[in-house]
Order: sequence, then structure tokens, then C-alpha cells
Amino acid sequence: MTTMIDTVYNDICITTINPEIVEIRLNRPTAHNALRTDLLAEIADVLTQVAADETIRCVVITGGDKVFAAGADIKEMAALDAIGVLNDKRPQYWHCLRTFPKPLIAAVNGYALGGGCELAMHADIIIAGDSALFGQPEINLGIIPGAGGTQRLIHAVGKARAMKMVLSGEMIKAQEALDAGLVAEVTPPELTIERAHKLAQTIAKKSPLAVRLAKEAMLNAFEMSLTTGLQQERKAFALLAASDDRQEGISAFIEKRRPTFTGR
Repeated sequence: MTTMIDTVYNDICITTINPEIVEIRLNRPTAHNALRTDLLAEIADVLTQVAADETIRCVVITGGDKVFAAGADIKEMAALDAIGVLNDKRPQYWHCLRTFPKPLIAAVNGYALGGGCELAMHADIIIAGDSALFGQPEINLGIIPGAGGTQRLIHAVGKARAMKMVLSGEMIKAQEALDAGLVAEVTPPELTIERAHKLAQTIAKKSPLAVRLAKEAMLNAFEMSLTTGLQQERKAFALLAASDDRQEGISAFIEKRRPTFTGR
């Protein structure tokens, strides 16, 4: 079943790069792409549609050439009391990002702070312009990260650096983020989005079944023991033995041609 993304959004722009790749661009330039609830709801809506669309194989999310996202919408946050926070819909939108089954690539230029850093960390791969800055400055407001920052950052950069970033509110530059393992590549800012598109095109040519199961297996590594993770990996490996894509990949290798994967 194929779904067409024809919804008109206020806070994001959707571009079909080709039939297999969709770009989500945050579009609140006057607010430095602050992540208000409506913006997160729109992202979740797009990802829900993409997850159901067999033709789309990869998503790129970006804030553009100048800024990724400078954080949550502080004015919106200030209006919530404890009950408002408890009943907030934002966690369900973050859950949609966390459970999105297809590859998600973040192309980050400029600030990726607070919720912006957390949004980038929900991606499977981050491509950063060399002017990018990452941080969790919530401590400066008397709060802490609330969309996974305290958990994901430790997995990404290790305890020492994550503690420094969260407790001090200090930012790190793109090169340090690369050295720490937070980002996969650093590019000139004008090439960040282009590089993300090219990487998406490379991934989109692979077997969507294998890509999906590989992503699932690697994410399981954060939540499972090594023994359980290896068992799950082996089950996924065996499951793929029944796929047409596996047969196509092996045949193409033997016949010295490029494979054509169908997701079957």
C-alpha cells in the first residue's frame, strides 16, 4: 500500500528528493526552528505516513543551512504547570521518532541545542556542518533534558563528556562531536544537506528488509544484553534467508551485476 504525502504543514516543509527519499525541513526561521508541540506533531505525522509507504526507503531531516533547532519553544514550555507537563502530548511524538523503522539521517548546520540536540540524536546517522554546535543547555533554565538527552548522550559520547555537557550546559563543536562519536561525518556547511541526500541514496539502493532488520538489531544493542542481542541478530539473519532480496543479492554478486532489491 502506497501513501502520498500531500498534507500542507505550517512548521515543516516536505520535499520528495526522489521516489525513495523524503526530506523534512524544519521551517520556523524566526524562532530558530524551536520545537513547539505542533512542529513535533507534524514530524510524527510525516513519519507515520512514510512508515506505511513501501516506496519510501529513507528520510533526511534538517533545519536548513543556518540552524538545525535551537531547542524547545521556551514560551510554550513556560505556560505549562506540573499537570500540563504530565499531560503533554510531546512524549508520544518523540516515541514516533524513536520507533520509526526506516533509516533517518539528520543534516545539522548551526545550533542543535536542547530539544534540537535530542532530535538529532533520534536520527540513525548525523551529518554535521563544521560550524554545527551541539549541547544540552537545559541546566541553565533550572531544568534537565526531557526528550532522552540524559540517556542518549551518554550512549553517544560516553559518561565523562555527557556529564560535562549536561551539568555545565556547555556546547561542543562539530569536530569534537565527531571525535566523540555523536556524529558520523563533518562537512563544509554548504555541503551538509547534499551529503545527507547522497548517503540516503546509497542506503535506499540496499534491501529495505535488510536495512530495517539491521537498524532494529543495532538499536537493540542499547537495551539488551550481549547474549540476547546476538540471539536476536541471528534470528533476523535467518529470517532474511527466506527473502527474495537475499537471493537477488547473492545472484547479482555471482553474476557481477548490481542487485535490484524489491523489499520482498
